[in-house]
Order: sequence, then structure tokens, then C-alpha cells
Amino acid sequence: ALVERVCALRACQVGGGIRSIDTARRWPDAGAQRVIIGSSFFAKDHVNLSAAASFSDALGPDALIAAADSRGGVIVTHGWKQATTINLVDAVRALSLFVGGFLATLVDSEGLMQGLDFAAVAELRAATSRRLIVAGGVRHMDDVRHLESLGADAVAGMAIYTGAIAT
Repeated sequence: ALVERVCALRACQVGGGIRSIDTARRWPDAGAQRVIIGSSFFAKDHVNLSAAASFSDALGPDALIAAADSRGGVIVTHGWKQATTINLVDAVRALSLFVGGFLATLVDSEGLMQGLDFAAVAELRAATSRRLIVAGGVRHMDDVRHLESLGADAVAGMAIYTGAIAT
């Protein structure tokens, strides 16, 4: 109910545990601009292009963000608990046909405020022309500006919580 209320008041994206098309359709109906899908797009050893096509057909690619969470450059799923053998950059290339953008969480540095892997971000940017949102290690506004210079948006959770980036 709280997320629905926020969707009605502000432009937002909704994600986390959305694994069915019926559940995904609920959020645009509630006012969300985009829906974030992660685990459903990945099997242990391959990108699930059939699922990506189905979600894309149901929502439209512009309303669909792929959560490309990675540890050590390899996709992780189900709340970062299950490792795959899928290379992050390969996954982004494969899914670019079906989604409007990517939320790439670099799990190795998430929440640590130790800086971003800008080389990995540059690789991701080169792999897709779609919107790119990066999480995992933002320390201060210089990191946000550097992401912007690479054509990527930032998620800055811990940096805001600790006051390193003032609101």
C-alpha cells in the first residue's frame, strides 16, 4: 500500500521480487513509470531471453528495467544469494533488445562507500545504448559526476544516509 501511495505521488520505478507478468503489470497500473525485473531474466548459465521477450511484450520495453546485479563481473540473482555463470556485460548486451534500461548493482562494493569500479561502468556503457543506472560504492558527488560523464545515473544510498552527500 505504501509503494502504491508513492507511485501515485511521484515518478518512480518499482522492483524487488517481481517474477511474474501479472505482478509486473500491477505497478504501471498503480502509477509506476518503470518496473525492475532481475532474477526472472537469468537461469544458472544463460540469459532467459524468452522471459525477457514476454515481459517486454507485456509492459513495453520503455517501462522495463533489467536489474543486472553482479559480483566479480558475474550475474547474481535472488537477492544476490545465487551465483550464475553469466558475464555481466554479455547479459546487458543480450537484454538490450528487450528493456529500456539497466540497474547495474556492483555487489562487491555496494554499501561500502569505497568507490565505484569505473572501468566496469565504462564497459557496461559500451555494451548498451539503453539507460544505465549504477549502484555500488558511490562515496560523494564526484562519483555521481563521473558516472554522469560516462552517461550513467547513480544510486547513492549509503552516501546519503551517512551525510557524505547532503540532501
